[in-house]
Amino acid sequence: MARIGVQAMMLKNSFTEIGAYETLAKVAEIGYRAVEVSQIPMDAKNTAELERARDVLGVEVAALSVNVTATGGAPVDALDTDFAKIVDDAHRLGTRHLRIGMLPLPAMASLEKTLEFARTAEGYAQRLQAEGLGLYYHNHHVEFAKVEGRHLLDHIREASPTMGLEIDVHWVQRGGLDPVRTLRRYAGQAPMVHLKDYRIGALPESAFGHLQSGDFPAFMQDFRNVVQFAEVGEGNLDFAEIIPEAVLAGAEYLLVEQDELYGRTVWEALQTSYDNLNTLGFGDLFAAPAQTVGK
Repeated sequence: MARIGVQAMMLKNSFTEIGAYETLAKVAEIGYRAVEVSQIPMDAKNTAELERARDVLGVEVAALSVNVTATGGAPVDALDTDFAKIVDDAHRLGTRHLRIGMLPLPAMASLEKTLEFARTAEGYAQRLQAEGLGLYYHNHHVEFAKVEGRHLLDHIREASPTMGLEIDVHWVQRGGLDPVRTLRRYAGQAPMVHLKDYRIGALPESAFGHLQSGDFPAFMQDFRNVVQFAEVGEGNLDFAEIIPEAVLAGAEYLLVEQDELYGRTVWEALQTSYDNLNTLGFGDLFAAPAQTVGK
């Protein structure tokens, strides 16, 4: 059973401008009926509006975002300071999934620091399991660096076996791996998958200005930086294969996300992804959870 929803990092400005309920009303109007909460304060007002959106609009909460420790930055509750609140919020909103959106920046400094983070996360994952909740780790590309002959993600998995995964197919591709094979490898461990396309954009006009002025290193910098985030179906990833594989691997939520919009509005981007996913034959995954998906 799987449902296509939205990763709410895309909606954080709208949450601030018109509130959680009205934002999710616009999401539901497009056709999405699930949301993963990210970079949105879980204060009393937002929590109440998320609950109302679930009850009135039928927009379920796929997952809530957490940090392991209070580190500042994005407005995300931390397990070391807000454990009881996080558990209460999850039960109130009817979600069983909590996700860590990124490896803490200091933990990127060395393998030992990464493992220190993973071991700390493991302790919380075990505590959350006792509360009926799962803790999941969202990958970027850095986790596919090879350290001592193995991907960093596998070091994290070994140090934190209770913590599951949230696979982001764009970042898998950017890390040099095949999304389909990666989903197959971690089958049964990733109930959330991020649907985010991978596009090669056009060289900017400035690149040719660098070329004409003889600044070849600047031209090559532009040449190397043409990878873009894209609406689902507007890039090079094979979602006709990725989505069935994700469902086969046990994904419960397939969450549309786009980190940068390149001048489009979030609503235009979400509509394009919605339309393309319907054209690909996955329209049944927007409504009631589907039991099977055909290739």
